[in-house]
Amino acid sequence: MTSPRPVRLDRATSRLNHAVYDQLKERLLDGVHAAGEQLSTERLRLEFGVSKQPVMEALRRLSGDGLIDIYPQVGSRVAIYPPQEVDDFFVMFGGFEGTIAGIAATRRTPEQLAEMDAVSRQIDALRSEVDPAARARGYRLLNRRFHEVVHLMAHSRVMAQTSSRMWDLSDFLINTTGSAHPLSDALDQRHDDHERIRAALHDGDRAAARAEMERHIVGTVDVIAEPGA
Repeated sequence: MTSPRPVRLDRATSRLNHAVYDQLKERLLDGVHAAGEQLSTERLRLEFGVSKQPVMEALRRLSGDGLIDIYPQVGSRVAIYPPQEVDDFFVMFGGFEGTIAGIAATRRTPEQLAEMDAVSRQIDALRSEVDPAARARGYRLLNRRFHEVVHLMAHSRVMAQTSSRMWDLSDFLINTTGSAHPLSDALDQRHDDHERIRAALHDGDRAAARAEMERHIVGTVDVIAEPGA
């Protein structure tokens, strides 16, 4: 797993509890902490330079997000999901995101299509990055932005908000299941998926947008599988 990046908390602009939560969640989504790894409240407190309370509050919220498990009188560990549950999640998630994409194909605006195209160009440029960790993290962030634009196209707050938590769990599972930096090796394939989704959205083809998005999301299971699995 990658080493934690230096922590810089902006106490002037963000409440301490939220700052600790956001920083720790980013670590989990990037795979800095391995599945099953014990998270020491004391060590985290020292790393963040805060009291125990903000750390404990962050751990409580992350438990609610499904990213860690809290064991009374024992402590907290990074959540572990069995392979069948990982498969089930991406099948469910694929259906949900496919529905959003299908709706987006009929509601998107020219400005939103242009924004999606701009994000796609950034992902294409990322393919020249040679560092696997940088490729993986860069893609994770740009991929989220690509799909956020699709959510905006659907013009449905309830779907976008519901999807947000699923995206956190998706990123977590990708980076804590199977091999390290799986999205680095799969970047070309994933970008090709995006191009087919993008074409369907430009064409206003609801059925194609839904099918391509669902295939893209469900295919994540193959991307994160251990070699030979």
